[in-house]
Amino acid sequence: MGVVMAVPRHVACVMDGNGRWATQRSLPRTAGHEAAEAAVMDVIEAARSSGVTWLSLYAFSTENWRRPAAEVDILMRLVRRAIRKHAPVLHARGVRCRFLGMTDPRIPAPLVRDITDLMTLTSDNRRMTLTVAFDHGGRRDIVEAARSLIRSAMPPDQVTEASFAQHLPYSDTPDVDLVIRTSGEQRISNFMLWQVAYAEWVFPQVLWPDFRAAHFWECLDAYRRRQRRFGEVRQSTTMTGEGLR
Repeated sequence: MGVVMAVPRHVACVMDGNGRWATQRSLPRTAGHEAAEAAVMDVIEAARSSGVTWLSLYAFSTENWRRPAAEVDILMRLVRRAIRKHAPVLHARGVRCRFLGMTDPRIPAPLVRDITDLMTLTSDNRRMTLTVAFDHGGRRDIVEAARSLIRSAMPPDQVTEASFAQHLPYSDTPDVDLVIRTSGEQRISNFMLWQVAYAEWVFPQVLWPDFRAAHFWECLDAYRRRQRRFGEVRQSTTMTGEGLR
């Protein structure tokens, strides 16, 4: 039988549509990134109040470095401003903050310091863990895990999925249950490739800057209506061949 979950333990969001939101309003793309801040904070609170204990947000990919330098620079400034503005609230609400990635030397040093300070400030919080994928690439994480495993000199026949996962960054992170990608686009985009292997996906049409708690709750409702089979076949359909999907 499939597994029915009332609330997903780990929700991940691909925050897509900032540029299109700005273009529709004849604004520069950076205006979309600025407008996205309200959506981020609304979703964090909606997840926390819904009982979600792990929330991951895809903020900046390794591929995003290819964008115009001026846009990247403004985005870095916006992230730093948001951290400084919202750090006290996140800490007061028991949110532990982590940043997944953060290896590129082009990340401004002041932003690195603020991110480090935020992670230190909230490190003992356990109400919810917020992971911000920033300068993140799922393939890079897997390659780095493979390198770490090789350095550990583990015999090949002892390598399992579980032992491999221990070499991923933040190895205590549970698998993603639900991925929400806004704007209607239907791509993985190199996001947490290992962790989303059996996730449910929903693709709301709303652009990220307009995404709010009500939309988040709609996605949770869609998740509740599904049965997660993890490759199994329902007992009632075994003889007919149905459910072999």
